[in-house]
Amino acid sequence: MSAARRCSPPRALAGLFVWRLKNTGIRQVPCQFVQLCHVANDRLITFQYFNFLKRMYVTQCNKDFSQRAKPKSDSVASPFHELQQLDQEKKVIHKIRPISPVHQPLSEASISSELREMKSAAQTEGSVAAVRAEAKGDRQWKEMKLQLDDLPGILARLSKIKLTALVVSTASAGFAMAPVPFDLTCFLLASLGTGLASCAANSINQFFEVPFDSNMNRTKNRPLVRGQISPLLAVCFAASCGVPGIALLTLGVNPLTGALGAFNIFLYTCCYTPMKRMSIANTWVGAVVGAIPPVMGWTAATGSLDAGALLLGGILYSWQFPHFNALSWGLREDYSRGGYCMMSVTHPGLCRRVALRHCLALIGLSTVAPVLDITTWTFPIISLPINLYISYLAFRFYRDADRSSSRKLFFCSLWHLPMLLLVMFTCKKSFLEKEDKGDLLGESHGRVMEIRLP
Repeated sequence: MSAARRCSPPRALAGLFVWRLKNTGIRQVPCQFVQLCHVANDRLITFQYFNFLKRMYVTQCNKDFSQRAKPKSDSVASPFHELQQLDQEKKVIHKIRPISPVHQPLSEASISSELREMKSAAQTEGSVAAVRAEAKGDRQWKEMKLQLDDLPGILARLSKIKLTALVVSTASAGFAMAPVPFDLTCFLLASLGTGLASCAANSINQFFEVPFDSNMNRTKNRPLVRGQISPLLAVCFAASCGVPGIALLTLGVNPLTGALGAFNIFLYTCCYTPMKRMSIANTWVGAVVGAIPPVMGWTAATGSLDAGALLLGGILYSWQFPHFNALSWGLREDYSRGGYCMMSVTHPGLCRRVALRHCLALIGLSTVAPVLDITTWTFPIISLPINLYISYLAFRFYRDADRSSSRKLFFCSLWHLPMLLLVMFTCKKSFLEKEDKGDLLGESHGRVMEIRLP
């Protein structure tokens, strides 16, 4: 009894399944399925097993009950393998079939134009190859041969001929401002000796600064940097200029002027040049170097160091600060690249203040000239507009602190100095006026002595 109860549910399920198949119109049942149903009567069939039989056999008899099972997913491949497959799928090789050339008659004009194009292409290729060869040759080290025709220009650049001309002109102004009769021979000897001393100092300066000048765009084309002349030749040129120059000033003019020239060479080469990489005090030392040439001109004419010589030196001393500070402001990158310690690089505020301060000092020094009996009182009045203008530009440079204001101040300083010296020379007191004044003072002093005597 227990066995019949235990087997009755499967039999009922099998009967329901057979009844369902009959209602759906399935008349032909496979023999295998009947055999399986007979087997099911003998043993216990679970619900999961029955579902398996349903999926396996019912779908083969009637398409209405068909179920499409999802295909089993392939194993997950590595991303590198998939990328390789994508690359292989993307790569498409197109084979171009050779096209048989079409022979058409060419006219003479087309032939000539093709020949011209070929010639022009050959010329352009040749020019490009030549330019590449030149560029490659410039990058390579090569020996530079010195031509005798190029030697004067090289020595002129070695001696900084423009700076030397400025030095000689300021020395000439000092000689002309001296309250003595003009001596042409002494003037020529003093100018020549001062020029030779300046050439020697500039040549030695370039000799010492070769490794630093090569890092600056402003000085990288100097003769010693480019190797146009040897350092030995530069030193020999400096000696051949310095020794005769100092001897000419000492023996041909006077010992005081020769001593000032020798001291100026020493100050420029042994003090100013090394201080450029050590301290910003080099600007003040360089200003002293620039202030000595007009003093040399005065002493060459008078043979003594008077107040007028110091006044001229003071004017040149103050003028150099707005001139050089404005110039160095636009060359800050170059100076920092070369390793020079300049006010414009390390102390930009001080650089602008010093330029403005010395522009205002020029007004005061121009006022002192008639007090020292060097010029008339018309000189401070006439020189006031140009001194005020350069002071205004210095104030603009101090306020704006840009390249435009510095360039304006620099170019103004180039014409300000010769204009100021020219006005000073035109307002100079003549030697005859000073002699008459001295005679009047001597006569009055004699009369006073006579009155005092019994």
